[in-house]
Amino acid sequence: MTTLRMDMHLHTYRSFDCRNAPGAILRAARERGLDRLIVTDHNEIRGAFELRERDPERIVVGEEVKTREGFDVIGILLHTLIPRGTPARETCERIHDQGGIVYLPHPFDGSRAGSPRLLDSLAELIDVVEVHNARCFPASLNRRALEWATERGKLMGSGSDAHTIAELGRGYVELPHFEKNRESLLAALSAARVTGTISTSPVYRLASNWAKIMNRISPAPS
Repeated sequence: MTTLRMDMHLHTYRSFDCRNAPGAILRAARERGLDRLIVTDHNEIRGAFELRERDPERIVVGEEVKTREGFDVIGILLHTLIPRGTPARETCERIHDQGGIVYLPHPFDGSRAGSPRLLDSLAELIDVVEVHNARCFPASLNRRALEWATERGKLMGSGSDAHTIAELGRGYVELPHFEKNRESLLAALSAARVTGTISTSPVYRLASNWAKIMNRISPAPS
């Protein structure tokens, strides 16, 4: 059986805090043996569409939505943008209405809009929990996510949350081949193995701050 490596959380220059060009992302993915990438720009899906045009097999369209409550929800397998500021429950419902998957990123990282107080109220709508985010620091934040997902019987995912090319592939899952629809991907994730490096240095956060400043000064390279 073919096993795929899939980074479930990464950003392109379409995110306000990132300058990763599509070509550089795809080159790095090939070099690092990443067979699938779920592109999850902040409140954007144009970058995912652009990458999919270049490499349709490798790319899965997602979006990291900043909800009205201020924390993030990722939609996977989207075809329509979900606006920033949509209430969290409605965000999850809109993802499902598109035939998508609700993926909860860095749920206990308060510095990046993690929201433990709202997790249980949304639990029935959450399909997959990110239990390894390579930008979570300290690593105990990932352990808390793993415990929460395990206690509730949730599927588990892993992503680099790459805002720089150097980070791409620091978190991924190994899973069977899947078709790009909800049922097939969920079935593959039920057999997935979560892997990734230890949490990256907080220094990588500085790269995001630099990107924010540069994106105000000049357009990011496409």
